[in-house]
Amino acid sequence: MGGIVSVMGWLIYYFYTQYVGGYIEANALGTFSIGIFGIVASRCKKLPVIIFNIPALVPLVPGGQAYQVMKYLATGNYTLAKSYLIQVVFIAGAIAAGFLFSEFANQLFLRLKKKISIKKRSLFKASF
Repeated sequence: MGGIVSVMGWLIYYFYTQYVGGYIEANALGTFSIGIFGIVASRCKKLPVIIFNIPALVPLVPGGQAYQVMKYLATGNYTLAKSYLIQVVFIAGAIAAGFLFSEFANQLFLRLKKKISIKKRSLFKASF
């Protein structure tokens, strides 16, 4: 199940970068989908959601850009290091925002589900 969550997040990231553009938006959307699929998988398997989220997140972490920052800092090319550092910060922020929005969507879904079930119960009681 964890592999499915990971593949879904990566596919969304991959297709977004290939056909729409932007690594930052792709990371946010991929992480959002990992968050949603991770929540669904955790409910199906009755396990903590972090078990599905962390392994699925690994391919989206900006390790290549972080390496470039260190390389250009070591060689003294500070302008390129600064450019890659900005990319790393924005991608990391997009990853955090993706998880945040997926949790907001989950909470909204649970509240709406609870309100609908309360209304159904009250309508059922009123009909008798």
